[in-house]
Amino acid sequence: MNFPDNLLDEAWCWAAWAVWLPLFVRSVWRAPWSRLKDSEQLNVWLGMIVLLTLVWSMKAGVKPGLNMHLLGASVFTLCFGPALAFIGLSLVLLGVTLNDGAGVLAFALNSLLLAGCGVIFSKWINLAVNTLLPRHFFVYIFVNGFLGSALMIVGVGSVLTLFLALAGAYSLDYLLADFLPYFILLGFSEAWLSGMVMTLFVIYRPEWVVTFDDSLYLSGK
Repeated sequence: MNFPDNLLDEAWCWAAWAVWLPLFVRSVWRAPWSRLKDSEQLNVWLGMIVLLTLVWSMKAGVKPGLNMHLLGASVFTLCFGPALAFIGLSLVLLGVTLNDGAGVLAFALNSLLLAGCGVIFSKWINLAVNTLLPRHFFVYIFVNGFLGSALMIVGVGSVLTLFLALAGAYSLDYLLADFLPYFILLGFSEAWLSGMVMTLFVIYRPEWVVTFDDSLYLSGK
């Protein structure tokens, strides 16, 4: 999912930089940095960046730009909120980009499509769950943690498919047949791993999860 520099016309990459830069600055400005003054929270945030850098480096694919990997965007967003999650995932992508030695020009585009879309979908799913479903521990775990993670990565895959077809990198028929379906399979892995991580966090370290509140999800249930 990390596009190389030569896959798309440079105009797409420069346009992405024009969007990503103010969005990243806005995230830095609005991020709750005071939370990271706690050394434990800072270590968790940095630990997620390091771990996901390794996870994103383990990818599979057959054609340029069509490789895929787990994202971890749902866990990052549920634990730290959209702003810190977007910053953290952008740093993850930076590490992967520098390690691979490619995709520097396409960095902003990759960040918008992977980090940006991953965080947005995770945020929307969490808001929908809080609005439409009762505040219950098992609802949080199974819908936000498991199902939400699967929906997030399928959503990101759908955006990538439409963008690659719009940009003329590959035909829509080819992408629908040989690219998008694999995100459904990837969704099971994303759901399983993210769901397990969130389950462990809310049971043993609920203070690490900013979207989880004991008084709302456990008290009186």
